[in-house]
Amino acid sequence: MKTLSRVFTGLIFLFLFAPIAILLVFSFNETKSLSVFAGFSLKWYRELLHDQNTLDSVRNTLMLAVSAMLISTVMGTAASVGIHRLRSRALRRLLNTVTDIPMTNPDIITGISLMLMFVFAGWLFGLANSLSFWTMLIAHVTFCLPYVILQVLPKLNQMDPALPEAAMDLGCTPLRAFFKATLPEIFPGVLTGAIMAFTMSLDDFVISYFTAGAGFQTLPIRIYNMTKKTVTPKMYALATIIFFVILTLLLVSNLTDREAAEQRKKKTIKRKGTNP
Repeated sequence: MKTLSRVFTGLIFLFLFAPIAILLVFSFNETKSLSVFAGFSLKWYRELLHDQNTLDSVRNTLMLAVSAMLISTVMGTAASVGIHRLRSRALRRLLNTVTDIPMTNPDIITGISLMLMFVFAGWLFGLANSLSFWTMLIAHVTFCLPYVILQVLPKLNQMDPALPEAAMDLGCTPLRAFFKATLPEIFPGVLTGAIMAFTMSLDDFVISYFTAGAGFQTLPIRIYNMTKKTVTPKMYALATIIFFVILTLLLVSNLTDREAAEQRKKKTIKRKGTNP
């Protein structure tokens, strides 16, 4: 039974990561072929550095993802603190349900509804162009917020509620108590939420496609436009770079969570040792 479960697990991982492995290998291929590896070469990485249109789309994508990450992390952390402090369980459950809607709602529905809202708002205010970078940013913050909230709320529930009260008893204002006592305790959740918001924004195509303005093209939209003709191996090289960047961010997030768990364990042991 154990052997069967291991084989089944191996097949699942093979199914998940075989396409990525093929992409990584053939990003170093000397030719365009996806069936024959002609030899190791950095040709496509060099060509990527000379493709100005692709580099511009990467810059736009990073600018959008970083902006959405920062805004959604601040707003999501504040919203999590507000939900955590609610005394009404019914209201808390209602807000949790509302938070889940952007994640469970199909992307195409979210994209079309946001596009219609932006177009209507543009018509209402007499704007010549309803869609722009700002509409994309609002859309990305909308679907990134729930991921931050769902990462920060569990950390708030795990935190000792006496910590901020003790900080205020020692003379801190509520805001200073948050930065001195609460934020260090929930920081792993904030960091994980920020990384998830960044990766979700970086990856998004459907919502970006419906809310994008003229003259602002993200990388997923550029790759989609390239598929109408052909996707060159330069995109394999770019995908390889993005894969390792995201992998690094995930490793940092996991290490941070592990360190936080070890610190909580040490505090618990110390507390048990001081209390007879």
